[in-house]
Amino acid sequence: MSTSPSSPSTISPAASGTVMQILFSVAFVHLLNDCVQAVLPSIYPLLKHEFNLTFTQVGLITLTFQCTASLLQPWIGLYTDKRPIPFLLPAGMCVTLVGVGLLAWANSFPMLLTAAAMIGVGSSTFHPEASRVARLASGGRFGFAQSLFQVGGNAGSALGPLLAAAIVVGRGQGEIAWFMLLVLVAVAVLVGVSRWYSNHLMNMVKKAALHAGPKLPRKKVIQALVVLALLVFSKYIYMASLQTYYTFFLIEKFHLPVGTAQLYLFLFLASVAAGTFAGGPIGDRIGRKRVIWFSILGAAPFTIMLPYANLFWTGVLSVVIGLVMSSAFSAIVVFAQELVPGKVGLISGIFFGLMFGISGVGAAAMGHIADIHGIDQVYRIASFLPLLGIMAALLPKIEGARR
Repeated sequence: MSTSPSSPSTISPAASGTVMQILFSVAFVHLLNDCVQAVLPSIYPLLKHEFNLTFTQVGLITLTFQCTASLLQPWIGLYTDKRPIPFLLPAGMCVTLVGVGLLAWANSFPMLLTAAAMIGVGSSTFHPEASRVARLASGGRFGFAQSLFQVGGNAGSALGPLLAAAIVVGRGQGEIAWFMLLVLVAVAVLVGVSRWYSNHLMNMVKKAALHAGPKLPRKKVIQALVVLALLVFSKYIYMASLQTYYTFFLIEKFHLPVGTAQLYLFLFLASVAAGTFAGGPIGDRIGRKRVIWFSILGAAPFTIMLPYANLFWTGVLSVVIGLVMSSAFSAIVVFAQELVPGKVGLISGIFFGLMFGISGVGAAAMGHIADIHGIDQVYRIASFLPLLGIMAALLPKIEGARR
């Protein structure tokens, strides 16, 4: 998928530092955004104790966040495909700022839900437009750009528990307010990104015309999108079970203190970040279908072993699972964007929205299972989900390997 060097609208991968500067800027803000979001599940033990919550209520907090973070995204993406709004990026981050403030000073369960909802709304305005900016600034290296953007978010998710452990755990809920500083930095960076984005809207329109999609029948495109959605389902139901309840699992099964359990969660999330960064460039070179196939189905043996492992192998297996499974998402998003050219915002909104929505529903369902049958049962049930990766065989071949 390359552009013509002679086209005046083409942005070369090697073209000035401005393009890489924008890519690193949106990846950095993705890091800050997801770091702040990761604080929420990281302080669940604290909130559970202070507000006397059940596991079902903990799952409902995640569900509230994930639903607001998911339901708006496709609509925002669809609208901005037709009428881009560059300064929606910093505006959405300001909503996150209010949500973090509410989380710091909430004194009831409904206030916690409101805070989670506002953080989710901020996320839903950020992801479709930021993903579009990353593609616009990619210079044709779509997998690399999407991976760099996504790895920023994964790195932030990994740092969130560490910062929560250092700043909040043991000090109290009010310390969450310190994370408002990170959001303010994100707002400042996004103002600059939005100015660049506004100046390059015409280029974006011309580039969209240059990158024609595969000539596939509408029925086959829909079938491929459904398969991709089911693969996202299998991946993120499982990931939700780890991200939301992993610390509880470690504390209950191995009697670890909260701080130590947070370190294990950090190792898992750091491996997710590393796998995400590798997935996009590898997909650019060998084809995204192969990456999708390997990353989901290939994780199955490790997820099946995890519930029965001792503490050492639990740590090792969770790192391997994070590395393997995380390489899929960038490849899935770019694959879907190439199936439906000219709809970057809509496709990004749908798939980021699916990621958040499925994670939320999964977290709530797994919390209910944990309340009834115990936290171990959550991981036994979820361990078979990656076997759905075999459905990647149904995806059409729309690209050749890059040399």
